[in-house]
Amino acid sequence: MAKEITSREEDYSKWYNDIVKKAGLADHSAVRGCMVIKPLGYAIWENMRDELDRAFKKTGHVNAYFPLFIPKSFLSKEAKHVEGFAKECAVVTHHRLMNDPNGDGVIVDPTAKLEEELIVRPTSETIIWHTYKDWIKSYRDLPLLINQWANVVRWEMRTRPFLRTAEFLWQEGHTAHATKEEAVDEAALIHELYTRFLEDFAAIPIIKGAKTPHERFAGAEDTYTVEALMQDGKALQAGTSHFLGQNFAKAFDVKFLSDDNKEEHVWATSWGVTTRMVGALVMVHSDDDGLIIPPKLAPTQVVIVPIPKPTDEILAVAEKIKSDLEAIGVSCKIDKDLKKRPGFKFAEHEMKGTPVRIGLGMRDIEKNQAEVARRDTKEKMSLPLEGLPEAIKALLDQIQNDMFQKALKFRDDHMTEVDDFDEFKSVLESKGGFISAHWDGTVDTELKIKELTKATIRCIPLDQKEEKGKCILTGEPSKGRVLFAKAY
Repeated sequence: MAKEITSREEDYSKWYNDIVKKAGLADHSAVRGCMVIKPLGYAIWENMRDELDRAFKKTGHVNAYFPLFIPKSFLSKEAKHVEGFAKECAVVTHHRLMNDPNGDGVIVDPTAKLEEELIVRPTSETIIWHTYKDWIKSYRDLPLLINQWANVVRWEMRTRPFLRTAEFLWQEGHTAHATKEEAVDEAALIHELYTRFLEDFAAIPIIKGAKTPHERFAGAEDTYTVEALMQDGKALQAGTSHFLGQNFAKAFDVKFLSDDNKEEHVWATSWGVTTRMVGALVMVHSDDDGLIIPPKLAPTQVVIVPIPKPTDEILAVAEKIKSDLEAIGVSCKIDKDLKKRPGFKFAEHEMKGTPVRIGLGMRDIEKNQAEVARRDTKEKMSLPLEGLPEAIKALLDQIQNDMFQKALKFRDDHMTEVDDFDEFKSVLESKGGFISAHWDGTVDTELKIKELTKATIRCIPLDQKEEKGKCILTGEPSKGRVLFAKAY
C-alpha cells in the first residue's frame, strides 16, 4: 500500500496529495477548487473543532450563526477590508433559474436579477458588525464574545486539499469591548489559546508573532499569527488573531453608552483557524508509508487486529481490552473484517495513521500477552494482557510527546540567523526553514525580497529582543530581526 505513495524526497507536493487521497482524508469534487472531506478527514476536523470549542467556552465565548450571504454594500463600508477581499469574492446576481427555451436544460432567468448583489461570505466582519449595531447599546452589553463555526468562500485559482481551497471550514470569533486594553488582551488570549491547541493537541510546534503592516488582515490594526514549519522547509500560517481597533465599529456606527454616560465606539477583535490545520498535521508528522495522527486528535487511537481471523475466543479477549480502554478514555476499535488478511489490515491502519495497533492471536492469549506496534516509530513490543489498558494509555501519552519533540527538533534545526543577502539566498535554497534576518521596516524592501526570492516575512516574533543591525537587502538600519520563509 505504501508503494502507492510518492516519497517526500522525490516530490513533496505529490507525496502530500497521495497521503490525502490514499489515507482517505479528502477527494476531488465536481466543483473546481473545492474538495469533498471524507469521513477520516472530517473526524480529525471534528476532534479539532471540539477541543477548540471547549477552550472557547471555558474563556467565556458563546456560539452563534450569521448568514452566508452579505449585501455588496456592506463590503464598501470599510475600505481596507473590501480591498483585501475584492478579488476573492463569489457574487450572487440572480435568484431564479428557468427552462431553456431551446431545450438545453436550465438557464438563469434574466428577469430574476437581484436589486443588490450578494457576496458569499469570504469572512463575516461586515454582516456581524451590522448586526452588533442593534445588539450593543450600553456598557452593560459588553464584552460581547461570539464565535461561529461555518464555511467561507475565497475564490482561489490554485488550490490544494485542506491547504488552499475555494471553500473551507473554519471558526471565526468576533468580539466587542468597552476599552482598547480589553480588546488587545482578547486578541492575545486567543493567540495563546491557538498556541496551546496546536502544540498540546496537534503536536505542532509554532512560533508566535505579529504580522507586518503589509501582511495584516484587511482592516486590522494588528494581526498576531502562529507559524508552523512543514517537513519541506516551508512555513504555514496555522491561525491568526486580529486586533481591529475601532475600524469596523466606526464603519457600522456601533456605539455604546459608557458608565460615565458618554457615547463611544466599541473596540473589536476577530480570529480564526481553518481546515488547513488538517493539512498542517499531515505535512508535519506523516511519512512515506502514510498518515501519522497525534493520539489526542486521532478518531481511533487503538485498533485491535485478530490474527489470523476474528474467532469467538479471540474476540472475547479483544472486546474486554476494548471495553477497558474505553473506560479510561481511549478510543478503540476491533477490525473484524473477514475479507482481508492481517498483513493487509496492518498496512491499511498504518496508511490511515492509527497511533497504536494491537495484534492478538491465540498464541498471544495463551502467553497472556499482545503484540503492540506504534505507528510513529513502527516499534513493536510484547505487553502483558494484565494491565494492558493502562500501559497503552501511557504509550499514547509517550507517542504524543515524542511526536511534538521530533517536530520541535526539526523546526529548531531549521532556524538560521543570516546577516547578508547572499547568505540569505543560499540558506533559503539549500536548507529552507525559518531565516532570522534584519529588515529595514519598509514595505518596498519586504516586497522586493519576496520578488527576488519568493520568501515572505512570516512574522515579527513576540519574544524577539531589540537588536540593532542592517537590513540584509538595503543595508539601512534595523531595530531587530524578523522571520522569513517560503510559505504555503
